Amino acid sequence: MKCKVISEKDNVAVLLESEGKIPAGHKIALKDIAEGEEIIKYSNRIGRETQKIRKGEWVHSHNMKTALDETFSYEYHPVHKSFEKNEGYFSGYRRKGRRAGIRNDIFVIPTVGCVNSVAKEIGDSFQGKKIEGIDGVFALSHPYGCSQLGEDHADFRKLLVSVSQNPNAAGVLFVGLGCENNGIGGIREQLQGLPSEHIRFINCQDAEDEVMAGKEKVKELIVRYAAKREKTELGELAIGLKCGGSDGFSGITANPLVGKISDQLVSYGASAVLTEVPEMFGAEQQLMNRCETREVFEKYREMIVGFKRYYTENGFPVYENPSPGNREGGITTLEEKSLGCVEKGGSADIVDVIEYAGRIKRKGLSVLNAPGNDLIASTALAAAGCQIVLFTTGRGTPFATFVPTLKIATNRSLAKKKSNWIDFDAESGNEDELWEKMLKVCSGERCKAEDKREIAYFKRGVTL
Repeated sequence: MKCKVISEKDNVAVLLESEGKIPAGHKIALKDIAEGEEIIKYSNRIGRETQKIRKGEWVHSHNMKTALDETFSYEYHPVHKSFEKNEGYFSGYRRKGRRAGIRNDIFVIPTVGCVNSVAKEIGDSFQGKKIEGIDGVFALSHPYGCSQLGEDHADFRKLLVSVSQNPNAAGVLFVGLGCENNGIGGIREQLQGLPSEHIRFINCQDAEDEVMAGKEKVKELIVRYAAKREKTELGELAIGLKCGGSDGFSGITANPLVGKISDQLVSYGASAVLTEVPEMFGAEQQLMNRCETREVFEKYREMIVGFKRYYTENGFPVYENPSPGNREGGITTLEEKSLGCVEKGGSADIVDVIEYAGRIKRKGLSVLNAPGNDLIASTALAAAGCQIVLFTTGRGTPFATFVPTLKIATNRSLAKKKSNWIDFDAESGNEDELWEKMLKVCSGERCKAEDKREIAYFKRGVTL
């Protein structure tokens, strides 16, 4: 059998090619394992056997289960890593009062879903046209902005304002209706103290021809903010780290590769952001030990505990994971999925914990409070200020958020089958090749899903 042993401490290996009834990406036993014995992968426990398994046999949901305990408590045992500082550059767009952008885009953002069609008509009118100094004009539609209360109302408004602050936004047009509770007045209030000279507004109920008025505002932004790329320090970059549709290859190809890219960027003084909080369950103690200070550890611990509380207060088990697609791809338990997932975060110290809809404050690796859902987590990463999302996938997806979303396949068969979705093959490629690919995208090369722009919100409360 052709298989991959990740660590000498492991008692299972990952099958690299299908063998009989055992699919590629699934686990096989490296030795006889007694009932109740721990299953070890990534040098860590990923579950327990439910029946005796012999060496060479398939290890999956039919004979193992999670070993996670919902009452587990956390301690801080700091493990720090330092990096030699590097210097490097990409070709970007410098901003006044903000990080440099890797795109010079115009965002048309509806404050409420009622005006999605207006925002789309405004944005679409510029599609297919070569606009000197502007990479694209995009409407970012969503179904929210009205009939929301309390935390939902406040967080959604905060999210849209954070979207408007993304470094890739050369200019922003907020399109309001005029009677929604997430109105332009509230957006203006939320923007106080933030860079806003690149932002314009229209209320559809106040305009005689709202589409024409919106087009004129966009033309004004184009004239004002058209620009050329300049030599820009890599320390200006912020990357989002995300995986979706994970499989048994995720933790041995794409995610560790992205982790190396993350560490390399940190050495250049850049920022990286790791999210998907429920997919840290089972690996969270490792990440806590990497917190730069006890204060960061306490914030991280509270985020984990708070997210578990969110599950239980809504009547759901904390460990309602992995997905059917994950299991089909070879992942059996949440701790197995999480240990592979957090590989994307490399080995750098965690310097900050970012609240949902919040923005990056520090250079280095931060963690962001958001769920695992691809659309919601990727939106939160971009809203936090990431100019690009490195998105690893073993199953494939056409989705992209509102910043370039670089799709990295965990296996070459997916990369070949879905070449219209996938930008990089992590099974065949190496760290240097991915680094060069990322720098090319940051300097203007377009991703496969570049023209697909979406935003999604983490809704938790009542809708009127």
